[in-house]
Amino acid sequence: MRAVPKTKPSDETQAGRLPVDAPGRRRLPLLLRRAWYGLNQAFRRRIAHLGLTPDQYTVLRTLRESDRRGLTQRALTDLMSSDPNTVASLLERMESAGWLERHPHEQDARAHRIRLRPAGRRKFAAARRLAAVLQPEVLACLGDDQREAFLKQLEQIADACRAAAERSPRRPGGGAERS
Repeated sequence: MRAVPKTKPSDETQAGRLPVDAPGRRRLPLLLRRAWYGLNQAFRRRIAHLGLTPDQYTVLRTLRESDRRGLTQRALTDLMSSDPNTVASLLERMESAGWLERHPHEQDARAHRIRLRPAGRRKFAAARRLAAVLQPEVLACLGDDQREAFLKQLEQIADACRAAAERSPRRPGGGAERS
């Protein structure tokens, strides 16, 4: 087990007065990364026997929960909080595996709607059962009354992070353009 640095009681009381990058102070990026990495690894190990990755599961889940007509690649990318190149690569492999299909968009000749195929629905159903037990397992470290509040706060943080990214320039000295 990995050792977690301990803070002294005096550090806790002074935390509000310390710089955000002071040693011993909890840091949002590191905590989010540790949480995501641990959760991702746990899920990856649980679904590996299905021949599925966490990112592929996220594609399947997002498509399953979307409009029956399907989603454009851009909409899928946004809903997954991912980048276009990652999603394009995922979709190519998943289409080759027969889990999804692309159809021309009815209004935009340049776009396609991505929809689940029956094999993708079956793959999602098998993995969903495994995913459904992981969140309660991880959140069991919090009291019943804390779980929903934590998720709501985490959602607020995720929204604030996305807003900060949108306000940040893509290039040093450049504007915050959207590709």
